[in-house]
Amino acid sequence: KSLHPDKTEHDLEWIAKVKVNTQAVLKRAQHVQGQKTPKKQWQAAWLLKAVTCIDLTTLAGDDTPSNIHRLCLKAIQPVRYDLLKKMDMHDKGITTAAVCVYPSRVADAIKLLNAANSSLPVASVATGFPTGQTPLETRLQEVHMAVADGATEIDIVINRMLVLTGQWEALYDEICQFRQACSDAHMKTILAIGELGTFTNVYKASMVAMMAGSDFIKTSTGKEVVNATYPVAIVMMRAIRNYFLCTGHKVGFKPAGGIRTAQESLVWLTLIKEELGNDWLCPHLFRLGASSLLADIERQIYHYVTGQYAAYHELPMP
Repeated sequence: KSLHPDKTEHDLEWIAKVKVNTQAVLKRAQHVQGQKTPKKQWQAAWLLKAVTCIDLTTLAGDDTPSNIHRLCLKAIQPVRYDLLKKMDMHDKGITTAAVCVYPSRVADAIKLLNAANSSLPVASVATGFPTGQTPLETRLQEVHMAVADGATEIDIVINRMLVLTGQWEALYDEICQFRQACSDAHMKTILAIGELGTFTNVYKASMVAMMAGSDFIKTSTGKEVVNATYPVAIVMMRAIRNYFLCTGHKVGFKPAGGIRTAQESLVWLTLIKEELGNDWLCPHLFRLGASSLLADIERQIYHYVTGQYAAYHELPMP
């Protein structure tokens, strides 16, 4: 799936020379956060769009078949039916984009979705998530197992050490091996931006990940101290845009970690629209990695429909 297997060395030479203008990035991020977001029915429409782009996630040490069961049911019916009916959106097939779980829980998710007659994709984090500090052999094996259990999307983590020490070719080779292990499954490459040190490293890692055949690049595991931030997202989106201009190939973007409010989801959608354009405003090219975001979006939709705010116990939780 790599686009330039024959001229990797030549392609990676320029990577070393890239520099990112930090002040310009921070200024752009400030501008985005200061912009007005849609209100009333336009806001409700954007929030439903955000719902369809969520990878509804649980990555806890105490995950069990029963909370995976609840997660899947919530992903299939993310907003209460009566609320959707009042908006005349009950028959539009609104679901989240996918559910995202640990490899050992993939089979549980597949079983429930099959029983519910749902074709919702199951994404799984593999490759020694979240640190990527297990041997390469083990990480590849994990991908094979998740795919064998039915995951059609794999969220891999890169080896941060290769970025921090500037080993771009080794990073490229490693991601290519993950790409191969994913087979037909979509590969989302997590950069763990909070551990890469500089915007320049984020840009370089983004480019290498795309050159090695990633379908998406993703900000974070959600387990780092710093997760999805707007400045880093701008750097990654510019990389996606430049890659598209050079190759004609569209790579998706997934912010993850710490995205909790409906208001934030509107800022993310606005940023995507302005930086990458309307083509990216769909689950095929944009995902929000989140576990608690959906609850707040549903509360905002409840408010739009009823004029009142729901108590948290009034809305079913994953």
